[in-house]
Amino acid sequence: MSQAPLAHRQANARLRVLNPDGTPAVRREVSVDQVSHQFLFGCGAFDAVELMKTQDEKKQAFLRERMEKWLALFNYGTLPFYWGRYEPEEGKPAFRETMAAAKWLRQSGVQVKGHPLCWHTACAPWLLKYSNEEILRRQLERIHRDVTAYRDTIGLWDVINEVVIMPEFDRYDNAITRICREKGRVGLVKEVFAAAKECDPNAVLLINDFNTSEAYAHLIQDLLEADVPISAIGIQSHQHQGYWGLEKLNRVLERFSRFGLPIHFTENTLISGDIMPAHIVDLNDWQVDEWPSTPEGEERQAREISEMYSVLFAHPLVEAITTWDFNDGCWLKAPSGFVHEGNTEKPSYAALKNLIHGAWETHETLVTDDDGFLVFTGYKGDYQLKTAAGSAGFALNDNLESTLSLT
Repeated sequence: MSQAPLAHRQANARLRVLNPDGTPAVRREVSVDQVSHQFLFGCGAFDAVELMKTQDEKKQAFLRERMEKWLALFNYGTLPFYWGRYEPEEGKPAFRETMAAAKWLRQSGVQVKGHPLCWHTACAPWLLKYSNEEILRRQLERIHRDVTAYRDTIGLWDVINEVVIMPEFDRYDNAITRICREKGRVGLVKEVFAAAKECDPNAVLLINDFNTSEAYAHLIQDLLEADVPISAIGIQSHQHQGYWGLEKLNRVLERFSRFGLPIHFTENTLISGDIMPAHIVDLNDWQVDEWPSTPEGEERQAREISEMYSVLFAHPLVEAITTWDFNDGCWLKAPSGFVHEGNTEKPSYAALKNLIHGAWETHETLVTDDDGFLVFTGYKGDYQLKTAAGSAGFALNDNLESTLSLT
């Protein structure tokens, strides 16, 4: 008999429930409710930084409303660490508001990832005054500073971004392309990963790229042969020019599954308006005054998101899916969010919520046996068990046999 497609996302539990006085909770009705997922359902959380930064009460209320809707869907958020924006003036990083946002998300039960530690785009322009040797020294110094500072709050990092194109990037001069040309792709990646690993040995360290061809796969192979400590492979899936579809999605999954490493879809975008023309090579070249969402596009977006998430959630190596924009009007002004710019929900919001907090979430009402035991199968994550006599929390990340004492 073949395995159920989502069996790897579930685990079996056999729990003995004890009353507050230590006696078995015999024939007791019990509610078992999943309160979080092991799987990382993510989204860009840049508005959390702005929420911590702004002093405008009206804007605070607007952003808080938006983030409340965000939190009702996701357990994983990406915060911005683009060097040129995080530290536009040398020695003056945006630490206060970024740390406040990271802590606020963690207190809300959200895992946090920093993006990125090294990238040729959005690089700090003040680096250009230095020699290549000094640029590399400052890049590694930056990694040590930030990974160390956030070590207790941020446990995942996109260490380096878009390396396939990095040494060939010629749209404008930048410090990171300079050192990548000199060190080579493998040489630079090896150094930045070593720096991040040294500062936080327990961090999940990703390489991330929009290039999903064999060129990226060959780079990953070279990096693994060079003993670069890649924790997970990051796949960008910006689909402004239309949904990949099942054929391409499965082809990408097959290509990167051969390494046996966890796969994170780090930047997913599906449009609810007109599709960007196919002849555009660099998505950044598509500059428009407005890009409206349409009713037909919103229904299409909801269908495509449901299908794509279902395929990825069923794949055993995929550990995380991050949609890039929570609301419309962000990168390229695209209608790419789950909510409109005014925070009203789109059909895609309900569609994804019905999966994450519906079909893929466990809520059971059970009755313990004559010895106080109950048995169930549930989706992996954290749970709360409640009876009339008390409650207890537990984690179901693998098959579990345990005794729970009600309080």
